Amino acid sequence: MTRQTSLRLAYVEYIPAKLEPGVLYISRKYRTASHLCCCGCGLKVVTPLNPAQWKLKDHGQTASLFPSIGNWSFPCKSHYWIDRCRIRWTSEMSEKKIANVRRNDRLDVERQSAIELRRDILIAGRQTVNPVGNNRPNVAQQPSDPHASAVSWFGKLLKRWFGSN
Repeated sequence: MTRQTSLRLAYVEYIPAKLEPGVLYISRKYRTASHLCCCGCGLKVVTPLNPAQWKLKDHGQTASLFPSIGNWSFPCKSHYWIDRCRIRWTSEMSEKKIANVRRNDRLDVERQSAIELRRDILIAGRQTVNPVGNNRPNVAQQPSDPHASAVSWFGKLLKRWFGSN
């Protein structure tokens, strides 16, 4: 197995089924990046690009992914950073540290899901069906609408409960 020291960028709509070694595939449309493990084992590494998992920093001709890539489920247990398409290898982690990272990752995903749910509930609380019947959302309610006070009350309750952003 030959360790990679750098990757080449390939912006794609769809991640190809067969990945080439040494290429970091990025699909902005589907918010994901994929590459073959940089240790040379040949296993596919998929990094979802979202606030709870990985973030992509585009530098033009290069890109960085953070946090690090920890392939602890792979036999190789490789651990590295992708920084401006260069691979920075880091030391192996103990099973205890890996367990802590996995727990924190799970909590980050749960936290991000709660934030997105809160945002969706607040948006839904502000929108109502148009009284004309064309089902376009209205942000402002007519004072004569009998449901306006209930929607307003519910929206205020949700804002107090979840906090406002």
